[in-house]
Amino acid sequence: MTHTLGRPDFELIAGWIEPGHRVLDLGCGDGTLLKHLIETRGVSGVGVEIDDTNILAAIKNGINVIQGNLERGLDEFADQAFDHVVLSRTLQTVRHTEGILREMLRVGREAVVSFPNFAYWKNLRAVLDGRMPVSEDLPYQWYDSPNVRFFTLRDFEDLCEKMGLIIKERHVLDEQGNIVENEVNFLGSLAVYRLTQNR
Repeated sequence: MTHTLGRPDFELIAGWIEPGHRVLDLGCGDGTLLKHLIETRGVSGVGVEIDDTNILAAIKNGINVIQGNLERGLDEFADQAFDHVVLSRTLQTVRHTEGILREMLRVGREAVVSFPNFAYWKNLRAVLDGRMPVSEDLPYQWYDSPNVRFFTLRDFEDLCEKMGLIIKERHVLDEQGNIVENEVNFLGSLAVYRLTQNR
């Protein structure tokens, strides 16, 4: 699998999005994903980002970006304003997990979520060795990490069930970006989900 974007989860997400769809990218960083979707899928996209440096980078990338704090919700967006709302590698940094998932599916028909899997075997080994894990998908030291949540695929799927969210599709990747088929909660470093809810 070659990753033109350097982020294998971006490749999977791009494959789920139809040409011309409306996409909201939460925590859009420098706008790399949205730029790719605009150029390759012809989407209309908006990013939400809190960090000033990332906002400037996204603007330089030609992205419509709004400065906003996800913890305060998505009040500025109307119900069902988007086809897809993306939250890539950000859910673990959000305090109000259920609130943001509900808001994503209020403003969008589908939510796309990717996150590092804390039950990945290398993470478990680090904890058994007495250390917090540091990896490709969890790249921070414990003292400077933006992550406030550590959870597994099974934890996330239990939450989806509790909230009545429908998992349309799931892919689990290893650190090289290859899709993991077996023992996903143990062998998968990063999970990518496509969610909807009954209307």
